[in-house]
Amino acid sequence: MPHVRLDELLAELQVRLNTVLATRDRVHVLLEAVVSVGSELDLETVLRRIVETATKLVDASYGALGVVGHESTLVQFIPVGLTEEEIARIEHWPHGLGLLGLLIKDARPLRLGRIADHPESYGFPLGHPPMGTFLGVPIRVRDEVFGNLYLTEKRGGGEFDEEDEAIVVALATAAGVAVDNARLYEMSRRRETWLQASAEVTTRLLSGTDPRQVLSVVAGSALAMTDADLVEVLLPEPSRQSLIVESADGEGAQELLGAVFVVSETLAGDVFVQGEPMSDPDMQSGPRPGSPLRRLGYGPVMMVPLGGAPNVRGVLVLAKRSGRLPFSGADEQMLQAFAGQAAIALELAEARRDAERLSLLEDRDRIAKDLHDVVIQRLFATAMTLMSTIRLVERPEAAKRVQHAIDELDGTIRQIRSSIFALQGSVEQGAPSLRGRIVELVEGAAGHLGFMPGLRMEGQIDALVPEPVADHLLAVLREALSNVVRHSRATRADVLAEVVGAELALVVTDNGVGLGETARRSGLRNIEERATRLGGSAELTTPEAGGTRLCWRIPL
Repeated sequence: MPHVRLDELLAELQVRLNTVLATRDRVHVLLEAVVSVGSELDLETVLRRIVETATKLVDASYGALGVVGHESTLVQFIPVGLTEEEIARIEHWPHGLGLLGLLIKDARPLRLGRIADHPESYGFPLGHPPMGTFLGVPIRVRDEVFGNLYLTEKRGGGEFDEEDEAIVVALATAAGVAVDNARLYEMSRRRETWLQASAEVTTRLLSGTDPRQVLSVVAGSALAMTDADLVEVLLPEPSRQSLIVESADGEGAQELLGAVFVVSETLAGDVFVQGEPMSDPDMQSGPRPGSPLRRLGYGPVMMVPLGGAPNVRGVLVLAKRSGRLPFSGADEQMLQAFAGQAAIALELAEARRDAERLSLLEDRDRIAKDLHDVVIQRLFATAMTLMSTIRLVERPEAAKRVQHAIDELDGTIRQIRSSIFALQGSVEQGAPSLRGRIVELVEGAAGHLGFMPGLRMEGQIDALVPEPVADHLLAVLREALSNVVRHSRATRADVLAEVVGAELALVVTDNGVGLGETARRSGLRNIEERATRLGGSAELTTPEAGGTRLCWRIPL
């Protein structure tokens, strides 16, 4: 009997020693896992490593981490243990119902021998592999439940025990610290990027850089700050009924650049009208099936106004690929501050451009006054003196030369007056004057004619010719020059555009072969129709010296 008793004690001691050794080994593995999880600072890498480590610690076949978002739903699901083919066969990821929803509502560890036996079991989506044993543990970040660890199918056919639960709870505690560290690191990195981007945007705008280039900087900076996959900058068109994608950066940016969205039909339009940021955790399940972002496979979306209501200057749109973590409240606060600062910089830059434009107008007005009050008056006085001198000149040749000088002075005065009217015309940025567009057309015809046509413009063309009439004038001039190129075989052509009284006249002459009757009618038909529509007239004649003369007159 004593011998048997000793054998039992030795056997029990051996079992306990093995248990202690196994526990020691698992504690070592747990410590290594804690160090491994805490060594990463990229949040998405941290989350995947947490799941992989948990499955190894408790010898589970499958593991997953569900990130809890707004309204107690799962906004991200990270699986481990499934092949790509198995993932492809699953109809959809869990949404946070059944047992997963129970863990979200009641954040306490849950251990089951058979999932289907629990009253909260909701079943699996189509294509999901069968699973029996289950261990779920919440991950807390400070006082917030960040997500839940889900482990199923313990290898060997056994069930998860108390020791497995204790190890996963310990890992989840360390995971919460790792997630918090990753968040803080990411936040500090983004704030640094935000400060640099804000300084760059403000400096570029106030130094005179083209606002379109600055918008590209805004888009690129927002992309880096939030780790988004796509950023768009939407600005309103003049009527403010539509938004245009003026700048974009990221995946699919070229496809969206220049796209137009109706304000009343889009989420970005709501942000533009209300001046408040809005977000959608998953565009794929949203109510707007025709959204380009949804079509391109984007999920989480955040939209921030550029400026505050009612003076919103545009909308900054950020998107991530479907399945990624949605934008956080910290992202929204940081981007709202960045967008507000960018809007202020845009407003200051616009005020600076207005001041420069006003200064330019004042300089042009001063030059015009000097030309009118000094130069023209002196030229006019000189011409009058020469006119009174003609009667004193006895030789006809000398009188002819004096008359020629008077004519030249008269032409110079007309040219100076034309320059005065040009100086007093519009200087709107990006909107060329009518005079400039006429010059552009005439210079463009020179390459086809082989010579530069003569051009004379008189009167307040920019100030008195309305835009609709200007469009007709340019169309008539374009057609007239085209006819000279195709039919005239001319070596000289002249264009006169003038405003005299309340009438606009366009005269185009050449020294070519002239036009036959058929060509005259077909060439004049469109020009006559434009003149008739505006209450004017068009006349195409052949002067005595030959060539062609088009006279197009419109009342103003």
